Amino acid sequence: MTAYSTDDVARLAERLLDRSLPKAEWTHAAHLTATLRLVRTRDQGLERDLPGIIRAYNEAVGGVNDDKSGYHETITQAYLAAIRAFAAALPAGTDDGAAAARLLATPLGDKAWPLAFWSRERLFSAEARRGWVDPDLAPLEHAPPEASR
Repeated sequence: MTAYSTDDVARLAERLLDRSLPKAEWTHAAHLTATLRLVRTRDQGLERDLPGIIRAYNEAVGGVNDDKSGYHETITQAYLAAIRAFAAALPAGTDDGAAAARLLATPLGDKAWPLAFWSRERLFSAEARRGWVDPDLAPLEHAPPEASR
């Protein structure tokens, strides 16, 4: 598991935003950690803004956002809602490094987390990649707001 200092978390989010993060460093842990930082520092409108941030980053590192790879709306919005709830429950004064360590130690830290709620076929469909698709296996504890669906 990756451990991040508070400064590392801030730099990670900055490098995502300015698209200077090397593609090899854009891991599942980095996705979650950067999203946590953004939730904690600029949460207003993140359901709307995060898709564009991720798409632009993917393109900057040579990736493609299409029906088979790159940005995935359902996964992004599900994780964003869960990370937002996680951040709201953190003890006051928890720094970003400690918050990231806690987050990565939860079930969210496992890349397979969404498969507890969606079948593989439904989650990896073009429809789920392009827009919100409700889970077909179990309801989410923290669903995205209706506006992001």
